[in-house]
Amino acid sequence: MSPTRLVLVRHGQTDWNLTARFQGQADVGLNDTGVQQAQRAAPHVAAFGPTAVLSSPLQRASLTAQYIADACGIDVVQTDPRLEEINVGTWAGESLTDIRQQHPWMDEALRQGRDFRRSDTGETGAELAERVGASLRDIADAFAGQTVAVVSHGMALRYGMLAVLGWDSSIAVGLAGLFNASWSVIEHRELWKLVTYNNVAPEADKPTLPSLSSP
Repeated sequence: MSPTRLVLVRHGQTDWNLTARFQGQADVGLNDTGVQQAQRAAPHVAAFGPTAVLSSPLQRASLTAQYIADACGIDVVQTDPRLEEINVGTWAGESLTDIRQQHPWMDEALRQGRDFRRSDTGETGAELAERVGASLRDIADAFAGQTVAVVSHGMALRYGMLAVLGWDSSIAVGLAGLFNASWSVIEHRELWKLVTYNNVAPEADKPTLPSLSSP
């Protein structure tokens, strides 16, 4: 039987990415560069032969997913709210610099791989991993033996991968942040395996890695 393959794609760039503002579940759209990134990535993701495209309903992900679906000849992008980015609550729209100043313990917690809640009204990394991991497992069950493109967000995909692979979420500190419009591949036959991580279109401008503390 063919393996079940999930091609996990981070959305293209937004203006909030450029200014290092926490996005969380705020519905921020792609900027012009983000559109170009999504368009460049689409044929590379399509080359895996996805039979379906699923996405976070947030527009920066769903528009990226639509470019991929068009390249695949797939008419409908299915959405799952469990694929949304971590809920950062009242931190949404705040700059990373300001949040660091308000919570000076945060950088040390991130370096040590310690989990914490993103504002009093947001989620923890463990809650994010459980939510996104459940979505990825359900997608794999629904499309067993097929390849599916899944478009989501940087932290959501990293923690979702860890959950599916059975790795502790503290390992996230050792995974580089995902580039905008990058793709990673996980496969399941008898076990889940990480096949490739954080690829970008070769014709794209060399991207800058997100900060360790990047939202």
